[in-house]
Amino acid sequence: MKQFTLLVAICLALAGCSDNGAKKKAEPPPVPVTATKAVARDIPISLQVVGRAEAFESVVMKSRVDGQVAAVLFTEGQHVNQGDILIRLDPTDFAARLQQAEATAARDEALIAKMRADTARYTALKERNFVSEEKVNDIRTNEAAAAANLRASKAAVEVARLQLSYATIRAPITGIVGARLVFPGSAVKANDVTVAIVNRVRPLLVSFAVPEKHLPQLRAARQAGNLKVDVTQAGDTSQHFEGTVRFIDNSVDASTGTILLKAELPNQDEKLTPGQFVNVSLQLDTLRQAVTVPDNAVQQGADGNYVYAVKDDSSVEMRRVETLASEDGLTAVRGAVRVGETIVTDGHLRLTPGAKIKIKEEAPAGKPASAVR
Repeated sequence: MKQFTLLVAICLALAGCSDNGAKKKAEPPPVPVTATKAVARDIPISLQVVGRAEAFESVVMKSRVDGQVAAVLFTEGQHVNQGDILIRLDPTDFAARLQQAEATAARDEALIAKMRADTARYTALKERNFVSEEKVNDIRTNEAAAAANLRASKAAVEVARLQLSYATIRAPITGIVGARLVFPGSAVKANDVTVAIVNRVRPLLVSFAVPEKHLPQLRAARQAGNLKVDVTQAGDTSQHFEGTVRFIDNSVDASTGTILLKAELPNQDEKLTPGQFVNVSLQLDTLRQAVTVPDNAVQQGADGNYVYAVKDDSSVEMRRVETLASEDGLTAVRGAVRVGETIVTDGHLRLTPGAKIKIKEEAPAGKPASAVR
């Protein structure tokens, strides 16, 4: 009897162990995840494109006269003001031509003075019938010819003076002068050899192309106010430069299906250089108080984007969402997600709908998107 009782006790113990094991196998441990709450934020709708910086003004300087460089008075990369002397050509030849023109003009002034005196004298003689009318007309013709010669001589003086002034090459705009392209002793020809390049970089232009499908949004944003851009350098997103769109091309490029825009940036610190590639963020609109979650909370599935929402019983539920815009690590979503709900941000690989979870830490909500740069 004692043996039978012991056998029954052993069987009951084994059965209990089997039931506990089945329960443990049926109820897996909760999945550790990171989560945060969905919040309402203002999210700007923007386009991310690549642009190129351009000088606000750029002048390729060439000599207006033939000559030889006597001195280069700037250093490479120097800031210059409008009117600053950059290059001097040898002025000897031009000064001699000016003196020659001035001498010719002086001779013609003496001749016109003599012709005027002759005209007055012969007119008086004609009144007393000492000379014929024909002789007086000849004298008057000579005076008119002398006056014309004098005007031509004075014009030649002005031309020679201009030629002499062109021997001094000045900065046409305020900006930065580039590399030295000529040196003392170099021969230059009029409108042929480039002697210097001056770029105005304050302000600076940034040109970029936008797909034509965004034209309605561009027009609407332009009518609502100034189109703003946020520019960062390629490889360095720590510094942001704000600008305003000043130019929208009057036609779409048929070969690329894009339209050209240009934005103006103050560039007071001259941290952007003409010719460099930059990243351009063009703000078209702002979603007011949109439901936002961290970017890594949104997952992609066969049926579209989804998030895992945490229920009151610590289980998760899959919610289909549509992404609207992203900014500063936050994504605005539309769908079955409400403000204040807890959303899983990390640990998705081990999750299935209905799985129990354990939140190991709260994820940061990201930067306030309402503080648009």
